[in-house]
Amino acid sequence: MKKVLSVLLCAVLLVTLAVPAFAVITPVRTGSQTPIVFIAGDAEPIYNENDEQILKISEDGLLNLFSGKGDETDSKENLYTSVANVLMPFLIEGLLQDNWDPYFEHLEKEIGDLFAEGRLDDNGNAPAGTGISSARRNENAYNATHDKKGANGYEMYTYQFWYDWRLDPLENAVQLHDYIEGVKAVTHADKVCLGSACLGSNVLLAYLSLYGNRDFDGIGILAPLNRGSEFISQSISGRFHLDMEGFNRIFTDTAAIDDFELPAFVGATIDLLSKGGIYNGLSDSVKKTIYAKVVEGTTSALALSTFFTMPCYWSCVAEEDYDTAMHHVFGEEGSEKRVKYAGLIEKIERYRNNVARQADNLLNAAVDSGVNLAILCKYGFQIVPFCESADVIGDQYVSLNHSSLGATTSTIYDTLSDEYIANRVAEGKGKYISADKQVDASTCLFPDYTWFTKNSTHTLRTDAEVRIMYTVMTADHQLTIDDFDLPQFMVYDHENKTTAPMTAENCHTEHWTADEMQQPSTDKKTTIFNGLRSFFKWLIELFKLVKEKLFK
Repeated sequence: MKKVLSVLLCAVLLVTLAVPAFAVITPVRTGSQTPIVFIAGDAEPIYNENDEQILKISEDGLLNLFSGKGDETDSKENLYTSVANVLMPFLIEGLLQDNWDPYFEHLEKEIGDLFAEGRLDDNGNAPAGTGISSARRNENAYNATHDKKGANGYEMYTYQFWYDWRLDPLENAVQLHDYIEGVKAVTHADKVCLGSACLGSNVLLAYLSLYGNRDFDGIGILAPLNRGSEFISQSISGRFHLDMEGFNRIFTDTAAIDDFELPAFVGATIDLLSKGGIYNGLSDSVKKTIYAKVVEGTTSALALSTFFTMPCYWSCVAEEDYDTAMHHVFGEEGSEKRVKYAGLIEKIERYRNNVARQADNLLNAAVDSGVNLAILCKYGFQIVPFCESADVIGDQYVSLNHSSLGATTSTIYDTLSDEYIANRVAEGKGKYISADKQVDASTCLFPDYTWFTKNSTHTLRTDAEVRIMYTVMTADHQLTIDDFDLPQFMVYDHENKTTAPMTAENCHTEHWTADEMQQPSTDKKTTIFNGLRSFFKWLIELFKLVKEKLFK
């Protein structure tokens, strides 16, 4: 009898001890006793010394650069005027005389003058008096000198760090360090948790490069860009490509989530250019004539007159594109531009060598030191189709392969093959395959600490994503994908603003039909048929537009 009782007691103890191991956690977003510092991306407007807005990235992530001396509409008009009145003679000279240098020179000057307040100088420094607003500077100062712990502890955005995101991430990391030291001092905390999104992840990595991971209990990264954003990276490295069907898909996406709806006539025009072979024919003709001659000069002029005087965007250039991008923008070693922009180049290369190329090691070192880590990625949307990789799975601005630090994915047109999936299952890695069969998370740098949300855009922070990040960062040990009632793969519902586990039934959230057969055909008969069909569709939309204008 005693033997039976002892066996039963052992069984009870085993079950009791096993409960915590198999319990699932519902992620939370309050209750932390550790301060949380959050650093976002490039959504904060930039102001001049008079607190006038001079540069803005809209809420949907679209680049929107304009002068503080006029409103957005005025600046666009100025841009059109510059192109039409000032640059046209030099463009004509290039076409007629095959002399493009004056065009490149004036293109850079004209666009650069329009954006003089927003762009950085030859050394990658901001114009005097420009940066975040005085209100944000005051908020930083207040946060670093006040304990803002609430009744429920510290929340995700209690200590948001505001910064001039245009600058070198390493420079911003120095400011972030001072801010964190202030937060630690006022809250009497030995460590903080650091959450980041978008470009903020590059500042986080720069911080780890300079100061190590001793200041952190946990790190959370949402939609990271440190491995490169394709439309940024490829567009300045000679891989610029307009995917007309991609434009149709991205505008279908924006309309579906109520960001922006493309007028029907414009959509029909894009369709005609694509399906009718007009754009492909035109682009082939241009490539055979002037494209090869002007691509580097135009890339350099546009880059250095706007966004690529900003080291932050160089931190979003993929390693595979980096050398080519440097060549396209600054020319050969020893060139005039290499000399002129030596200060900027020094910052770009310092980040590349000390941060970008060490990123995996920096994160691994943090995990090995006991720092909790959560990486949250998104997909299900067409990425900006200005690049050759317009068919990758991504979140509008970066591929899932890059943002997840290595997930294997299919293209938007297909799924991972049955043979591939069978092999992964045989290796015991079947749980890392998404229900839509488009993603294998087992190849990520941190497969057990990486979560995926389909139908969530790059700029969106869903409640579930924030709660998972918060819970992992503030836990007393590293939590994994197996610890939560929400699984590794999730689906977001825009209409109801809810997140659910991904299943075979709810995973097909794309707002368009991805079909390679819909791409422009090389067959002449098919091209003619598609062209005629698109032309009639265009005529119908043109008639509707004229009728609307005449009889409204």
